[in-house]
Amino acid sequence: MSGWRETSGRGRRPAGAGTLILLRLGFLLCLILLWWMASATVPRGLIPSPAATAASALRLWSEGRLQAAVGQSLVTYGSGLGAAILVGIPFGALMGSVRLFGRTVDIFVFALAATPRVAFIPLIIVLLGLGTEAKAMIVFLGAVMPIILNTYAGVLARDEELIEMARSTGASEARIQLHIVLPGALPFLVVGLRLGATIGLINTVVAELYTAVTGLGGLLALYGNTFRMADYFVIVLALAAIGVIVTESLRLLEGRLSRWRLTDRP
Repeated sequence: MSGWRETSGRGRRPAGAGTLILLRLGFLLCLILLWWMASATVPRGLIPSPAATAASALRLWSEGRLQAAVGQSLVTYGSGLGAAILVGIPFGALMGSVRLFGRTVDIFVFALAATPRVAFIPLIIVLLGLGTEAKAMIVFLGAVMPIILNTYAGVLARDEELIEMARSTGASEARIQLHIVLPGALPFLVVGLRLGATIGLINTVVAELYTAVTGLGGLLALYGNTFRMADYFVIVLALAAIGVIVTESLRLLEGRLSRWRLTDRP
């Protein structure tokens, strides 16, 4: 009986989606309450109240400033992140598949990943100017490294015994890559995408601060320098909302790919 109880304890089902949503809403209400208490405690003007921030959000929306800034930032973010995905996944897969190539270039990739992206901004501005191309390049440099490194690690973690079994049955290299290597690398790949998306969003703000002051980063600098804290909080919350949407979208993608991984393995 004790063994049955232990097994049943280990097999306890996680909380359902409805329960998780309620818990998250409850935690959000606690954060708003703490925010309100902080705004009422600190000197006036340092931390705006939730009501003042909501009023500023409605005003910025009605004036069209918020939508325009979000659109500009999303163009920069999407361009840089999309290019990072298109370059990072094939390059990381090539590093993991061709071991000699991977061992040759990995030291340079690690060195580039350890270099602060801010160090490249003056060079990027000189080469590409202050337009969208420069901003997208800054986002690209931040997002591509986690994608390359995690794809590389995922391909290296492939099941060599399973690959040998597949080869012994006459499976082609393309079939092995599609049905064994790729499903095995998916957990690493999704982690790389999530890290790249997060760093890319941070670099979007950095790019907009260092180059032409536009988008959400530009408004962040404008409202911060003029101490318009309610407007400033609106921009911070908009960036947080974008981050949540991207992260949750990748979480859903991870769930779908995990199911495909389980059904596609030979």
